[in-house]
Amino acid sequence: QVQLVESGGGVVQAGDSLRLSCTASGRTFDTMAWFRQAPGKERLFLAALRMRGSTTYYKDSVKGRFTVSRDNAGNTVYLQMNSLTPEDAAVYYCAAKTTYSDYTTPRFYSYWGQGTQVTVSP
Repeated sequence: QVQLVESGGGVVQAGDSLRLSCTASGRTFDTMAWFRQAPGKERLFLAALRMRGSTTYYKDSVKGRFTVSRDNAGNTVYLQMNSLTPEDAAVYYCAAKTTYSDYTTPRFYSYWGQGTQVTVSP
């Protein structure tokens, strides 16, 4: 059974940092990614990591603030978020797919975590 389990969300103040974790089990993946969704808005791509070779991709607006990485065992992916603002508040989702294709579009990801809430106070 494939599972993606996220952790690390919480309530922080503007300017703070937060690191989210996503632990995968059940199979290996080509790409793992992070998305977020604010109330009433579409699910938005943030960052992706190719599991072979560790190539990373970022949404332009988070480049330099967010960093996606993985552990040595390769089954946990992280999203380090720095200089958080209230506009970063959302439910953050980890996603995974088994093929190399459009990495920004949610519908191409077959596996999703349960989501973790990030709240940023002014």
